[in-house]
Amino acid sequence: MKSLFDVPAPAKLNLFLHIVGRRSDGYHLLESAFMLIDWCDTLHFDLRANRAISREDLTTPLPADDLIVRAARALQTLSGTPHGVHIGIAKHIPEQAGLGGGSSDAASTLLALNRLWGLGLSLAQLQQVGLQLGADVPFFLNGHNAWVSGIGEQMTPITLPPARFVVLKPGDGLQTARIFSHPALNRDTKTATILDFAADAFDFGRNDLQPVAELLCPSVTQALSWCGAHGLNGRMTGSGSAVFARIEEDFEMGNKAGFLIKECRNLAVHPLQGWAAQ
Repeated sequence: MKSLFDVPAPAKLNLFLHIVGRRSDGYHLLESAFMLIDWCDTLHFDLRANRAISREDLTTPLPADDLIVRAARALQTLSGTPHGVHIGIAKHIPEQAGLGGGSSDAASTLLALNRLWGLGLSLAQLQQVGLQLGADVPFFLNGHNAWVSGIGEQMTPITLPPARFVVLKPGDGLQTARIFSHPALNRDTKTATILDFAADAFDFGRNDLQPVAELLCPSVTQALSWCGAHGLNGRMTGSGSAVFARIEEDFEMGNKAGFLIKECRNLAVHPLQGWAAQ
């Protein structure tokens, strides 16, 4: 498929995820480090002369009104553009994995359509749209690895050394709401600082959601056991079922029945960084 724009949408890993409290409105306060990795969906954008927005699933079928379509529609409404778009999606990042695939797709859609439609919107304007679509969308729009706090809206860019990782995704997925509503979830981890994290970035902290996830999804425990059997320090990323571990260059991946296993490297910046003016 030849398109006017063919753009990547990278996944992310939560290097750790601490729940440090809960607001009176029910939102959880967290601390985490978000890191971009080179596991990407690919989105193809073709300009349409009318205002129609259409989508074609090139790999995995997606829901009719997914974040990509919603992002395109929101940007069209905000800008009043007379243009439309046909979007082809080669989906590779699994869903309900904690890898941020849907949010990343939405962010890449906003950045690509801002150019395709000649809107000239600033990054701050796109951020306003992105925040309405999902809590992780602003991270992908910012384009930097980040220390994240608050309810996910406070982000400080961080620099991480190049590293290699293995990511295991069980066939089962996990829904965020099930974990955050679980009575066994720890919600009072002591707050940390970026300096604490920087001293041991890839082994710092833990994922407070992991014990609950293991209760709800035994496949998470199986993935962690696979890591342990290979001498790796595995942990869950985000609120999905995927598990990751840092590996050395000579690590041989192997396989595990019923699991998607992917070797990834971290990214210093998002591939579309600079596509919107500051």
